Formats: sequence, C-alpha cells, structure tokens
Amino acid sequence: MNGHLPDETRYRLLTYLSGHPEASQRDIADALGVSVGKVNYCVKALVGKGLIKVRNFKNSRNKAAYAYYLTPKGLEEKVKVTYAFLRRKVVEYDLLKEEIERLTLELGATSEAVR
Repeated sequence: MNGHLPDETRYRLLTYLSGHPEASQRDIADALGVSVGKVNYCVKALVGKGLIKVRNFKNSRNKAAYAYYLTPKGLEEKVKVTYAFLRRKVVEYDLLKEEIERLTLELGATSEAVR
C-alpha cells in the first residue's frame, strides 16, 4: 500500500470524519457509498500520512470503538483538497454551462428550421 489516495477520496473522507469522528467504518462506508474494505484502506493511508489519529473509546453499548480525529496536518490537508475539489467542480460547471448554452442554441436553430 503506497498510501496515495485521490483528492476526491481524501476530500470526502476528511470532510466526513471532521463532522463524525466517532462513526464506525460501516457508517463511513454507507455515507460515502464505498465498501468497508476501502474505508479501512483509506483510514490506514490517512493515519500513515499523519492526517488523522485513531483513539479507542467505549461506545454506548460499552463496546470498544474508535474515534478518528484530524491532526493539524489533516486540517491543512482538508483545506487543500477542498480547494482542489472546488476548483475542479467549478471547471466542470463552466464546461457544462457552455454545453447547455450550445445545445440550447442548437435546439433553437433546429426548431426554427422545422417551422
């Protein structure tokens, strides 16, 4: 395992963990729409990079559970990947907006030709 995660995966996981530190890996998997195995892999990668720390605690059923906390480095990374994610989504939005405008013009021209 090289510990490299795509920006979107890091963004989604860091964002979720910052708001849900005591979520189980099953909860995280369900929220992100991925397998528990992928969550486990990603959590290990984030721990390995020093972006999160894992602590044990007793949950409401008095069972051992884990809490995931972003480290200062993890908080910096969250800002960085959020910015990169937002920048990419703005580019996608602009391209989609251009395509919608082109299709609207094309449809208008086609409608005029049919009349």
